[in-house]
Amino acid sequence: NDKAGNGVVVHTLDTGANQVLDDGDAVYEKLLWNDKGNGFTVLKSTEDKAYTDKLWNALGFRIDAGSNFTKTIVDPSKLKDFPQDMTISGDAQPRWSKDFAWISFGIKEAKKKPKDEKKDAETDEKVNLVLWHHQDKRLPTQQKVQQEFDKKRSSAAIYRLAEAKFVRIGDEKLTSVAMPQVGDWALAQDDSEYQRQASMDGRRFSDVYAVSLKNGERRLLNKQASWTFGLAHDGRHYLHYEDGNFFSVEMATGKRHNLTAGLNTSFVNIDNDLNLVKPPVAPFGWSSDSRFVLLSDGWDIWKMPAEGGKATQLTQDGKREQVRYQRRLVLDSNEKGIDLSKPQYFSAYGEWTKKAGFLRLEPNGNVKRLAYSDAAFRRLIKAEKSETFLVSKETAITPPDLYVSDAQLSNLRKLTDLQEQEKNYTMGSGSILVDYIGTDGKKLQGALFLPANYQAGKSYPTVVYIYEKLSQGLNSFTPPMVGGGGFNRSYYTSHGYAVFNPDITYRLNDPGVSAKESVLPALQAAIATGVVDPKRVGLQGHSWGGYQTAFLITQTDVF
Repeated sequence: NDKAGNGVVVHTLDTGANQVLDDGDAVYEKLLWNDKGNGFTVLKSTEDKAYTDKLWNALGFRIDAGSNFTKTIVDPSKLKDFPQDMTISGDAQPRWSKDFAWISFGIKEAKKKPKDEKKDAETDEKVNLVLWHHQDKRLPTQQKVQQEFDKKRSSAAIYRLAEAKFVRIGDEKLTSVAMPQVGDWALAQDDSEYQRQASMDGRRFSDVYAVSLKNGERRLLNKQASWTFGLAHDGRHYLHYEDGNFFSVEMATGKRHNLTAGLNTSFVNIDNDLNLVKPPVAPFGWSSDSRFVLLSDGWDIWKMPAEGGKATQLTQDGKREQVRYQRRLVLDSNEKGIDLSKPQYFSAYGEWTKKAGFLRLEPNGNVKRLAYSDAAFRRLIKAEKSETFLVSKETAITPPDLYVSDAQLSNLRKLTDLQEQEKNYTMGSGSILVDYIGTDGKKLQGALFLPANYQAGKSYPTVVYIYEKLSQGLNSFTPPMVGGGGFNRSYYTSHGYAVFNPDITYRLNDPGVSAKESVLPALQAAIATGVVDPKRVGLQGHSWGGYQTAFLITQTDVF
């Protein structure tokens, strides 16, 4: 607390020598090395009794060719263009740019202490009153939830070393700023005009700007944009989605390249039931060289040139065989984009079979499905210095054990035996996939989990648990525990109940009736298997599923 001995000290591991880079009567926070380990930034506090909070400087250290540290001090009091009554934020992380051209940080209001005044006893009384106003941009309840975040909010800024220049990037409106590691433009968003409407209908928009890192100049790129994805790693483009198409947008000029026009597929996420217009299937992201974007149409993987041109469909069998290549597995936590010169792994999921596994994409474009089976896989981890992989595998009745394998995942060698812990307990007897026709005539499925010691031909009391789509859990294992929603599948199956998880699809603004039109035919299909006793069926749901449970029991007496 007395700050004695505080400072920044570098310890050399080879020699054991210590070097004091900065010290003083101060507090140091948020030290962060850059990716190459040849520079770092840190915040240093300064005390001023006129202000309620600490004032901060940003320090930048870099290692020169002679292995010596060079220090850069960003002191707001010495910067000509730094806003009055503001300080560097102690809550925002300072960072070096990749080329050491600038240091980024946040700035916020520096609040002065109020002058000492005598207060009446009445003014000390706390008033528990929340005022609602029809022009509030955010609902008071939302403001309350976000108040801690609001207190830490800051505006993005940089200090340019060559010009010894402060450049403000964000402000009270441009609160969302993506800073590039290289390049001359930051990507900023202003949602202030749309916050109030978003509180009413859940549709979020923002105005998107390119902000110059040289002088803070702002250029409007998109007005009332719904979907803004990340900057390319070279900072030259960002990814935008609008009305069913993906675009790469040049930061310097605003020129748009439609990446998906004319393709014989759709990038609209038709399974998204939220109150949104043509929501996209989430993209996989930018390649590490920023030349390509990898997209998904919900089934297959596509490679799009950043500046337009011929798209490449990397997988041909996804839509044809109804297998979804859903997400890319990040095997290197330090990666900067998708390195297409190395093999890439994606999850594979059979839409109607519920099989799961992986897809391996080779640098030459060849693809191969791996470990695809009637199982579920929670994770895939690669050794840092070898082609050795660790994978977890489970089914409805076998817990997620760990296996080790080569890059092809062809010979899984079991490392753990969690079933040894489960052998004295009877938690279930497997699962059955149930097909039915639901809302608006859509083909749907449900996962029916059999009770412990199940006997074919015998019907059992059944709990129907609902929440949107759950059939994808057909091959997942549930340990016996009570979760936050108060529901645990294994608790019921171990006590002689069957558990049924039907899928629900929705019509816009009609969720209750949509649930009815999905759940009731699902239940009839489950009863037809002979497992479910129609006279002993319960219904349970949590949160959104709780609303539908409350609605359904007013529409039918089958539960």
